[in-house]
Formats: sequence, C-alpha cells, structure tokens
Amino acid sequence: MFNWFNRVVKDYAVEDANASLFDKITALELRVLTLEKENISTTNCLYEVENRLQAQIDNIHPVVYNLNDYGLDK
Repeated sequence: MFNWFNRVVKDYAVEDANASLFDKITALELRVLTLEKENISTTNCLYEVENRLQAQIDNIHPVVYNLNDYGLDK
C-alpha cells in the first residue's frame, strides 16, 4: 500500500542517516527563505536596470525631418 510513498521518498533520501525528517524540513524551509530573499533582490535589480534603460531611451532625440513639402505628386 505504501510502495508509492517509498518510491517518492527514495528520491529525497537524507544523506546523513542520523538526521531526522524535522531537521531536513527545517533546512529546506531555511533554503526557501533564502531563495525568496534572493528573488526579491533579483527583481529589484531588474527594475533598476529597466528604469536605467528607459531613461537612456528617453534621452535619445532622433533628428526630425520636415518632409511636408515633398510628396509623390511633385
């Protein structure tokens, strides 16, 4: 009945035989918190890059040509 559970748990076997499941869960929760902090930091950096790029794009002033006097009929 619990063969499926054993197959799933086998992939996540604990390296240290003395480590308890609680210790492994605690370590994983700490890892998740660290990754969430890094994700926030990465997102902030991406927004900063986006803002800088947008500012550089806004500084581009292309030459405007007055072509109103020219057309296909002349």
